[in-house]
Parts: sequence; C-alpha cells; structure tokens
Amino acid sequence: MSRIADTFRELRHKGRTALIPYLTMGFPETDSALSLVPALAASGADLIELGLPFSDPLADGPTIQAASQRALENGMTLALCLTQATALRELGVTTPFITMGYYNPIYQYGLERYAAEAVAAGIHGVIIPDLPPEEAGATMCAFETAGLDLIFLLAPTSDAARVRLVTDRSRGFVYLVSLVGTTGARGSVAGDLPAFVERVRAVTDKPLAVGFGISTPDQAARVAAMADGVIVGSALIRAIGDSKAPARAAREFMEALRTGIDGA
Repeated sequence: MSRIADTFRELRHKGRTALIPYLTMGFPETDSALSLVPALAASGADLIELGLPFSDPLADGPTIQAASQRALENGMTLALCLTQATALRELGVTTPFITMGYYNPIYQYGLERYAAEAVAAGIHGVIIPDLPPEEAGATMCAFETAGLDLIFLLAPTSDAARVRLVTDRSRGFVYLVSLVGTTGARGSVAGDLPAFVERVRAVTDKPLAVGFGISTPDQAARVAAMADGVIVGSALIRAIGDSKAPARAAREFMEALRTGIDGA
C-alpha cells in the first residue's frame, strides 16, 4: 500500500477527515515554501499539494493563475520545486507530498526522469489535471514503476463509464471536483455534491477527496461530513498573498479549517 493510501487508512481508523492544502510553489517569493509548508504541516495538514506553476493553468481560477504568474516571474521551475521538496524533507517535514501541475512541463522534463527525481525528493503522488486517463498509459507506467501514485479527477458531469475508469486507474485517492468550472473560492458548497460523492462511493472503496471552491471552515465541515478528504487551494493562496506575514496567515487559516473539519 502507498504512503498516501496508508495515510487515509490511518485517518479513517481515527475517525478523522484529511485536510489537504494546495500551495503554489514560488509564491509569494521564490523560497516561500520553505516556511509555508512547515507551517501547514504543523497546523493540521494531513497531506500537502505542491503546485507546479505553469503559464497556461487552464483549470485554475484567477487567484491561482495570478499566483502561478508571480511564481514564474520569481524564477520558479519544475526542477527548483523538486529541490525545495528535498530541502523540506531535510528540515524534518514528514507530511506526504503530492505535486499538482500540468502535463506539458512534466512531459518536457521526461516522465521517467520526473518520476525518479520526484521520489528522491520525497514526493508520494502526482495530480495532472489536464491528463485524461484514456491517454495516461505511458505516464501511469513510469510513475507506477517509480512508486508514485497518479491521482485522477472526476467532475460532477462524469458518466458511469468514466467514474468506473477513473476510480479504477486512480491511486492513493480519487479527486472529486465539487463543481463545474475552474478553481476558486465560492460562497457555498454545490447542492448536488452529496449525490455526486455517493455515486462515486458506490463503485469504489478508495478514499474520496473533494476540492474546488472550498474556502471557509463551515464549507470544509460540510464536505468533511461526506468525503474522506477536503482540499483547499485558492482561499489559502489568497490569505497568504494578502498578508505581510504569510507563514502566520497560513497557520491561522489552516487551524480554522482544521477546527471546522474536526467539528464535523
């Protein structure tokens, strides 16, 4: 069993829902992750998504788009992301890491090379939002050989055949997109989310983590009541970007979400 699957199994045994923050590497400054990631780990994160900035983040809303652009302007690269992941392990961070980024940079880097270097840097899983499972054969092979979990996404519009395909091929957990559209904080949780979660749960016993649009402790608590994991990105990025003390802002934001989730 993978480290990610083990983490979900342990959390389920404890009756705890996973809190999974997303952080754009290189934002707001090139080396900000070296202070932000330890703050997230210390304040309740069970797994952490390390966002690989890209110039055309088609699944992301304006907050993460702007963060990615700033990160690129700061000189962040895929190789530097892996270097910083290594540095975070050397600092003593043990929380499982998942990189989230688009296919083009990973493909250009080389699938086998990326897989080997990611594992060496302490990465446990990869999310590639623009890689459909029907076209992921080579990537799945390279990552499985290296010991990386490749995690696929499902949207509320996914039909039964696609639900079966994604749940079969996804490793570690299945990423459920809570709404149709791009990432970004929303004022409420989608009304059809419970039915979507149950529809997927009916065909798999793999953990289900919900992301896109979750921004408040109340929303996180509502999602925690139906899913195995809660993923928060844009709202965290906004809190960090608006603060003169990003690590403190990250810690306080995470503590509020953790309290909401545990209350559920």
